[in-house]
Amino acid sequence: MQKENPHNPHKEETEDKFSDFIKRNRKGIYISFGVIILLFAGIIVYLSLNSYLQKKATAEAEELNGKYNELRLSLSDESKNDDVNDLLEKLNVFVKGKSGYAGARGWTIIAQINSGKEDWPRAEEAWRSAAKAGVKTYLAPVALFNAAACAENQGKIKEAVELLEKCVAYKFDFPAAPRAQFSIGRLNEQLGDIPAAIAAYRAILANEQWSKIETWANLAQSRLIAIEE
Repeated sequence: MQKENPHNPHKEETEDKFSDFIKRNRKGIYISFGVIILLFAGIIVYLSLNSYLQKKATAEAEELNGKYNELRLSLSDESKNDDVNDLLEKLNVFVKGKSGYAGARGWTIIAQINSGKEDWPRAEEAWRSAAKAGVKTYLAPVALFNAAACAENQGKIKEAVELLEKCVAYKFDFPAAPRAQFSIGRLNEQLGDIPAAIAAYRAILANEQWSKIETWANLAQSRLIAIEE
């Protein structure tokens, strides 16, 4: 014989209260659900639009890079000055307010043009801007490395060391990191800061990956022998 479920007045009372709450607040609940749906839809639209704009900006940057490659070997040719200046003007408009890969790519092209013209102050500024725009991309340490080279060409040795230190400490892998580390030692020697130079060279030998690259490991070892005698 099947047993009947015992009567539960507390359960019925709870269900009645919940049903009553829904009836009394249904307008607010509907509005809340509507707001949540609108927010969700807005997020989807924003992400889709942002992705579209990033792809469009990247395509524009690569198009500008193509124009740069056409002029790259003619930067010192006076007959091409108008073309180069026109490209620089377009690039300066393009990079305004842009970040991420596209922004960094635009600033990189500006830096390359100015480096090709041996305008080291403007090239350094552009490389710094590339590193800032592409702070979350692999282009950042590359830009810092090149900014350091521009600073060195201007005789700004301390600034060059600071840029190289930021470069080798970057979270993204940088293939030329041991070269940058060696340059830190070399420039500190130039500044007369021998302890800092020794520390920089020893860092190459202490790094498991860097020490496997014979060129920089051997150079670091030879400089340590020379300055520690």
